[in-house]
Amino acid sequence: MPKVLARAPQGELKPLPQVRNIIAVGSGKGGVGKSTVAVNLALALAAEGASVGVLDADIYGPSVPMMLGLSGRPDSPDGKSIEPMRAHGLQAMSIGLLVDQDTPMIWRGPMATSALTQLLNETRWEALDYLVVDLPPGTGDIQLTMAQKIPVAGAVIVTTPQDIATLDARKALKMFEKLGIAVLGLVENMAVHVCSNCGHAEHVFGEGGGERMAAQYGVPLLGSLPLDAAIREQGDAGTPVVAARPDAPVAAQWRALAARLVAELEKRPRAPAGIDLSLR
Repeated sequence: MPKVLARAPQGELKPLPQVRNIIAVGSGKGGVGKSTVAVNLALALAAEGASVGVLDADIYGPSVPMMLGLSGRPDSPDGKSIEPMRAHGLQAMSIGLLVDQDTPMIWRGPMATSALTQLLNETRWEALDYLVVDLPPGTGDIQLTMAQKIPVAGAVIVTTPQDIATLDARKALKMFEKLGIAVLGLVENMAVHVCSNCGHAEHVFGEGGGERMAAQYGVPLLGSLPLDAAIREQGDAGTPVVAARPDAPVAAQWRALAARLVAELEKRPRAPAGIDLSLR
């Protein structure tokens, strides 16, 4: 794999010393499979030889630990910083690794955003080409903090084809634009279901919503992913489908999506000269 270069983030922010590119994965609403997309996208990037991490920014509903099969507590060698946990070749951090699984995070916005910045800045990330950040759904405090304090190279919007999902996805897209974060493209999830018995293809959530939205706003449609039972089963089991079944057609779809994402990211300006991003 060619050397990954750091791309310029929004505003006057500079890339983190140990993270070349932060990629935010967001959605306008919940239930569209955003976390599943984020985790499998990270695995697809890693499959191409990149060093990849995942940051679970959904403080109230963290799901990355379960999806990656992670348990226990991360180490803190100095009592201040945290070692990322590792699974399937990824570095990972989540509030879900620091509290009991059944403990609700009953926090106001400022506490949640403070937790996010701490998770990002106090984790001892090791020479990452890409850090995929799984955002909570919506357009609230976490997203605003991302724009103000976290150097984001680009964002990905996840939607399903149905109109009610693309309606909210439009809001997420416009939010990123207003915050100065480049939208690298859309991912249409659960686009089609193919019956495992008869092979009949059915567009359960409608058809073409992602394509129409991409055309309307002039952003790439990075890929359309199927509604596949294996994706759900492998995610629940802690071994996402790209890691569990790398030779399956659906894993190939994710790798193709990742390749299109990298191609869009490479169109972005490089990080300003003078920033030490050698990492290796």
